[in-house]
Amino acid sequence: MAEAEDIRLTIFLAHRAALVRAAAAILGCRIRAEDVVQDCCVRFLSETGAAAQALHPAVYLQRMVRNLALDQLRRQGAENRAHACCAINCALHHEPRSPEDVTLGRNDLRAACAAIAQMPARQRRAFALHRIHGLTYREIGEQIGVSTATAHRLVRDALAQLMAALSEETSP
Repeated sequence: MAEAEDIRLTIFLAHRAALVRAAAAILGCRIRAEDVVQDCCVRFLSETGAAAQALHPAVYLQRMVRNLALDQLRRQGAENRAHACCAINCALHHEPRSPEDVTLGRNDLRAACAAIAQMPARQRRAFALHRIHGLTYREIGEQIGVSTATAHRLVRDALAQLMAALSEETSP
């Protein structure tokens, strides 16, 4: 078994630079690409994984790196959206500390209201049902007669428009 692991290690080392380049192309960051390739190495060298039975280990490695990089990209996108939602909630729910904060808050509220008013009616309703009334995407879909995936897309797009409007308001 140690000989098989040595062969996999040799294959990994021979392809490492190309794997890092491939991951960096997907992620747009060489440092995160290095992390993905390191994770791939650990999984590839484990004796219990599917890599031990791979017929074409180099191709298997490329696929592993691609999948891990895409997973990392999805995770990062979800984290970014969560941070943006948290920032909006914090901005809307904190006590103002000065007259400037009150003015900025009012400006943000005007921009948010304008952005919501410009949304299509179905998108605006889905957004309100989710963010104000706390309905799930399934419940929203039932309320407005769309699929769960469409309800999710409507809310996601509405939130993206709202965040864009607020970021335009705060940029000089």
